Amino acid sequence: MNKNKKPFWSTRIKGKIAPNFQKVSSSIYFDKRLFREDIRASIAHVEMLNRQKLINLKVKNKLIWGLKKIQNQIIKKKYIFDYRDEDIHMSIEKKLFELIGEDAGFIHTARSRNDQVLVDLKIWMNESNEKLIKLLDQTKNNFLKIAEKNIYTIMPGFTHLKNAQPISFAHYILAYVEMFIRDKRRFKNNFYNLQENPLGSGALSGTSFNIDRNFTTKKLGFRVPTGNSIDTVSDRDFVLDFLYTSSVCAMHISRFAEEFIIWNSDAFKLIHLNDNIVTGSSIMPQKKNPDPLEYLRGKVSNSYGNLFSMMTILKGLPLSYFKDLQDDKKIVFNTFDGLMDSLKVLNEVLKNFSVNKNEMINLANKGHITATDLADYLVKNFSYPFRKSYLITAKIINYCEKNKIKLSDLSIEEIKKIEPNVNNEVIKVFDLKYSVNSKKSYGGTSFENIKKMIKKYKNA
Repeated sequence: MNKNKKPFWSTRIKGKIAPNFQKVSSSIYFDKRLFREDIRASIAHVEMLNRQKLINLKVKNKLIWGLKKIQNQIIKKKYIFDYRDEDIHMSIEKKLFELIGEDAGFIHTARSRNDQVLVDLKIWMNESNEKLIKLLDQTKNNFLKIAEKNIYTIMPGFTHLKNAQPISFAHYILAYVEMFIRDKRRFKNNFYNLQENPLGSGALSGTSFNIDRNFTTKKLGFRVPTGNSIDTVSDRDFVLDFLYTSSVCAMHISRFAEEFIIWNSDAFKLIHLNDNIVTGSSIMPQKKNPDPLEYLRGKVSNSYGNLFSMMTILKGLPLSYFKDLQDDKKIVFNTFDGLMDSLKVLNEVLKNFSVNKNEMINLANKGHITATDLADYLVKNFSYPFRKSYLITAKIINYCEKNKIKLSDLSIEEIKKIEPNVNNEVIKVFDLKYSVNSKKSYGGTSFENIKKMIKKYKNA
């Protein structure tokens, strides 16, 4: 603050800033969560200034003392955030002047808010990425525990929500393991761009001071300094990467939630949700509603909306920094918080449901679900083209529907009326367990395949 109680960055402004604009333009109430990152970056910057003989040791020590004191005050909730300070960086700088006097002015040598706020956000996002990856690992492991217990649990696999082919429930569960492993990989890939250090880019042109960007890069745990100062302050690609990755992950959570909502319904009853992950109805005493799953399904819209918002902000901006970009932090925080909460709820669901194995096998016995096995059998044993065996199988299915019987109830004599070449051996293909275990192609649902994949996923 200067003698006129105005922020230094407002000294050219003669009139009083409109209060309403001042409030809406302030980001302090959401970016205050970056205080640790901002102070950490400032300390690294101060150490660099001293190494480059741009400030003396006495000033360096005063600055670092003041910064650490401010951090301690914030942690102990003894710090007052004021919207008039605009953002976390300016708030800390203002407080530094109160603590150590005019020497606080050295802290902004050779940098701008433009590069500083990016440093804060990137450090925070690096750490947040790590948290999400750790939580995704927990999610993966919870899925694997379910799979290990249900290798021999048979259910119908669905296409178009119609009974298609029998599968192991473990195989179904492992499909989601694949999804969340890809999500984990995408978050890991984000590190590459996140680990470019913006500090030292200044407002957009760099600086005339003899700074050492490699020092601050190493000190702050970045990989390299950014290569172009204009691009640095304009760049929000790393934000889009994060928002996209989060949206895909949220979509995977939503797909799982949708399936479990359906399977928990009275029409399916394939799973049972424990009482600690359901809610009661306000008017119907008998109801137990899958609200946590519906929460997960709904949350994906938040992630999608944030991704679209950021892309809309960026699409029309010329290069360099603009006030529009201030909304990046709010969007990132909102997406991160939502995804963290969703993953935590998902893990609770995974720990608190049971499989209705009898309902699964009963449903699998409906809809002539081993028809493809019969077609494949005819191909393998009589060298029929698949389309010929398909037509023969379709005739047998028509016979079953006309006589209101299941494939597995057919006698060999009935089958021979349509396909004379078969013998008693064909009956085995109608067995659900045989069908499941016959799918030995890599990635298939056979029990041995599932065991191998579980072992593989544990190390993924």
